[in-house]
Amino acid sequence: MRNAIRILLVPAFALASATALWAGGLFVVLGNPEANPEARGERAVLTLQLAGCHEPQNAVVTGVAIRVTGGREQSIPLQLKALATPGTYAVTRQWPDQGRWVLEFIGKDQGRVTTTLVVAGPGGIERQAAKMEMREPARSEVLAMLEERKAE
Repeated sequence: MRNAIRILLVPAFALASATALWAGGLFVVLGNPEANPEARGERAVLTLQLAGCHEPQNAVVTGVAIRVTGGREQSIPLQLKALATPGTYAVTRQWPDQGRWVLEFIGKDQGRVTTTLVVAGPGGIERQAAKMEMREPARSEVLAMLEERKAE
C-alpha cells in the first residue's frame, strides 16, 4: 500500500511543481504563416504568437537577424507586423538570402523575459529546431546555433 501511495504521489508532486514553474510564464511561439490568411497577405515567412498567463498580448516583443560572416557579427533589427489577433505578429524576410541567420525574438513583460531562437537559411525557416528559454540568450548560444547548422 505504501508503495502504491508513493507511486501516485511522486507524479502528482512533479505535476504540481511543473505547473508552478510554468505559471505566469511568457512565451514567443513560432507559427506557420500559411495557416494565417492575414500573414499570407503580408508575405510573411514566419508568425509569432505571444502566449502565457497574465495578458501576454501586452508584452513587448523584438526581433533581430544575426549571422557571422568573415569573422564579423552582423545584426539586422526586424520589423514585426502586428496582426489582427492581439499578440500575433508577421515576420517578413528582412535579411539577405545568402547564408544562415539566427532569428532572435525576445518578449518582455512585467519582469518576465522569454526568448525564441530559430535558424533561417537557404532552405527556409527551421521552426522544428527552434530553441526557447525563459531568459535572454547569451551571445555564445546564438553563435553556437549558427555553428550547429553550418556543420549539417
